Amino acid sequence: MVKRGRFIAFFLILILLGSLIGMTTKNITKDITLGLDLQGGFEILYEVEPANPGDQIDRAVLVHTVDALNKRANVLGVSEPNIQIEGDNRIRVQLAGIDNQNKAREILSTQAELTFRDANDVEMLNGSDLVEGGAKQSFDEQGRPNIIVKLKDAEKFKKVTEHVLKMAPENQLVIWLDYEEGDSYKEERLKENPKFISAPNVNEVFNTSEVTIEGQFTIEEAKEIASLLNAGALPVKLNEIYSTSVGAKFGEQAMEKTVFAGLIGIIAIYLFMMFFYRLPGFVAAITLSAYIYFILVVFNWMNAVLTLPGIAALILGVGMAVDANIITYERIKEEIKLGKSIRSAFKSGNRRSLLTIVDANITTLLAAAVLFIFGTSSVKGFATMLIVSIVVSFLTAVYLTRILLSLLVNSRFFDKKPHWFGVKKEDILDIAKTNKDTDVPTRFDHLNFVKHRKAFFLFSSFMIIAGIIVLLVSKLNLGIDFTSGTRIEVMADHSLTAKEIEKEYKEIGLEPNEIVISGSDNEIGVARFVGVWNQKTIAQVKEHFQDKYGNEPNVSTVSPTVGKELARNALIAVLIASVGIIIYVSIRFEFYMAIAAIAALLHDAFFIIAFFSIARLEVDITFIAAVLTIIGYSINDTIVTFDRIKENVKKKKRLKTMADIEEVVNKSLQQTFTRSINTVVTVLISVVALLIFGSSSILNFSIALLVGLISGTYSSLFIAAQLWLVWKGKQLKKKLASKQEEPKAEI
Repeated sequence: MVKRGRFIAFFLILILLGSLIGMTTKNITKDITLGLDLQGGFEILYEVEPANPGDQIDRAVLVHTVDALNKRANVLGVSEPNIQIEGDNRIRVQLAGIDNQNKAREILSTQAELTFRDANDVEMLNGSDLVEGGAKQSFDEQGRPNIIVKLKDAEKFKKVTEHVLKMAPENQLVIWLDYEEGDSYKEERLKENPKFISAPNVNEVFNTSEVTIEGQFTIEEAKEIASLLNAGALPVKLNEIYSTSVGAKFGEQAMEKTVFAGLIGIIAIYLFMMFFYRLPGFVAAITLSAYIYFILVVFNWMNAVLTLPGIAALILGVGMAVDANIITYERIKEEIKLGKSIRSAFKSGNRRSLLTIVDANITTLLAAAVLFIFGTSSVKGFATMLIVSIVVSFLTAVYLTRILLSLLVNSRFFDKKPHWFGVKKEDILDIAKTNKDTDVPTRFDHLNFVKHRKAFFLFSSFMIIAGIIVLLVSKLNLGIDFTSGTRIEVMADHSLTAKEIEKEYKEIGLEPNEIVISGSDNEIGVARFVGVWNQKTIAQVKEHFQDKYGNEPNVSTVSPTVGKELARNALIAVLIASVGIIIYVSIRFEFYMAIAAIAALLHDAFFIIAFFSIARLEVDITFIAAVLTIIGYSINDTIVTFDRIKENVKKKKRLKTMADIEEVVNKSLQQTFTRSINTVVTVLISVVALLIFGSSSILNFSIALLVGLISGTYSSLFIAAQLWLVWKGKQLKKKLASKQEEPKAEI
C-alpha cells in the first residue's frame, strides 16, 4: 500500500527548500565579499623595518602600523580593507575595488611626516608638533583650496617665523611631506620631488596655533593631504617584498567566465546523475543544489573573501560531493541485485557506505587543512572553500540525501520498481539461492586487474624515469612566485601579438624576458621581467597600458625571499599531508595500505610535475593548490578501494595463499570500478567546464587538476591496490616460511 503522506512530506520539503533558496540567494550573494581577483584591487606584502637605527619591531609596533594603514585605507574610501600581521615582521594588505591603484599604493607607503624647514634645510617643526586630527581642507579668500593645520604650541611657531625673517633675503619656510634627509629645497629639486608642498615667504612674525598651507592644490589633493596628516605618520619603514594587482576589467571578466563555467559543469553533473541513477540521481540534484546554497550561506556567515580559486573549489566540490552519493547509490544497487527489497537495500546500502564516506572525507580534509596552514592569499581562500565544501557536502550528501530518499523509499511506491534505481530485473539474483556472503556479479567480472600488475608497474616506472629525465633536461617553467621577478598581464579589445606588446614596452624603456599571448581571442599579453619593480615603474606601466588599451593591467612582483619561502612551504605542505595520511590510514586500515596510498599519491603528484615540464606550462602558487587537491582526491579514491578490500578480507576470513590475496584484490577492484569511473567522470565534468569556459587566470590550475584526476584514477586502480597485494604476498610468504622452519617436537 502506497503511503501518500511520505510523498507529501517529500514535496513539502522540496517546496520549502526551493522557496528558501529562491528568496534569499540574491541577498546572500550580494553580501559576500569578493576578492581582488574578482573585482579588481591589489595585495602587498610589506616587510616591516625600523624607522630609526636602534628601534625594535615588536607586536605593539606592528599593531600600531596596522592601525595607521587602516586609517589610510579609509582615506582611499575602502570600507573593508584586509590588513593582517604575518609572522614577526610582515604585514599583508589587501584592498579590493580600488579605482586608482597607483594613488592607493602611494598613500599606503607615504610616511606622512610633515616638516617645516628653513633655507639652510634645518628642520624647525615636524609632525609631532601638530594637534592629532587637527588638519582640514579649506579655501583662501580667492576660493583656492588650501590646508589648515593646528599646532600644539603657538609660541614655537612664533620663534620659527622670527628665525626665518632673520635669513633675509632667503626668508622662505619650506614645507615638505615625507621629507628625506639630504634633499634640498632648491628649485630644480622641488620640481622633481612630488612630496614638496610649498615654500612661502615669511614677511612678518606669526603668533598663532593655526597655520595655513597654500599651494597649487586641487580640492582632492588638499583633502588627501589633510587626511594623511590626520592618519599620522607610520612608525616604521615598509619594504614591498610581494605584490599583485588586478585590473577591474580582468576581475569582472574572470567572475563572469568562471560562474558560467560553473553553471555548465553543475548542469552536466545533474544530467549525468539522473541518467545513471534515475530516482536517487534526481535526489542528488536536489541535495547538490542545497549544498551550493549552504556553501554560500556559510561563507557569508564567516565573512570570508570569495576568490577566483575559491569559486573553482566550489565547482570542484560539487564534483567531489557527488562521490558520497555515488558510493551510497552503488551500494544500494548492489543490495537490490542481491534480491533484497528496496527498503531493505536502502537501509543496508546506507549503513555499508557511511564509514567509507567518512574515511574518504577525512583524508581529503587533511590535505585541505595543510593547504590552508601553508597557503597564502588566494590559495588560502581556495583551501577555505575546499574545507567548507567537504564539510557541507558530507552533511547534505549523507543526511539530507538520506532523509529525502527515505521518504520516497518508505512511501512503498517503488517497492516493485527497481528500474527507478538503475537496476534491471534480469540483474537481480534469486534471494532463495543467495546468502550474506554472496558477491554481486558486475559487468567487469571478466576483467583481471591483478594479472597484469607487473605491466602496470613497468609502465609507471618507465613514465617516472622519462619524467625525471625531462625534468633534469628541461626543468620546470617556474613562475615569479618561485623565482622572483615581475609579471605583467595586459588586456586589449583586439587580438594582440608578441611584437606589438614588445614595442609598447620599449616605448617606456623596458625589455621583457618573455612574452606569452593568451585568451580566447589572443586578447591577453603576459610579460615576465627579471627583478622586482619599484612603485614608480609599476605606476608608469599601469598608466601607459591604461591609456593604450583602456584597461588597467595586472601586475605581480615577488622578491627572492618570498619566492624561496613559497617553494619551501610547498614542499613542507606535501610532506606533512603525506605523514598525516600515513598515520590515519595506518590506524583505520593497516600500515602497508598507508604506504601504498602514499606511493600512489606521490606517483600522481610527480605525473603532474612531469607533464608541466614537458608542456612548458608555468608553475605558480595555484599549481601547489592543484597538486594538494589531487593528493586529497587520489587518497579519497584509494581509500574507497581499500575499504572494499578490508570488507572482502573479512568475508574470506583468512588469506592462506597468494591466490587468496589476488582474488580479494581483483574482486574489490571489480566491485568499485563503476564507482571509480563515475566519480572521476563527475569531477572531470567540473574541471573540463573550468578548462573550456573558465577564466584564463586559472587555466594552468585546471590543466593540473585534469592531469591529476586521470593519473589519480589510474594509480588507485593499478598502483595502490596492486602494491598492497605484492607486499601482503611477501608478508604471507615470510610467515609460511617461518612456520616451516619451526623445529618439530621430539617424541
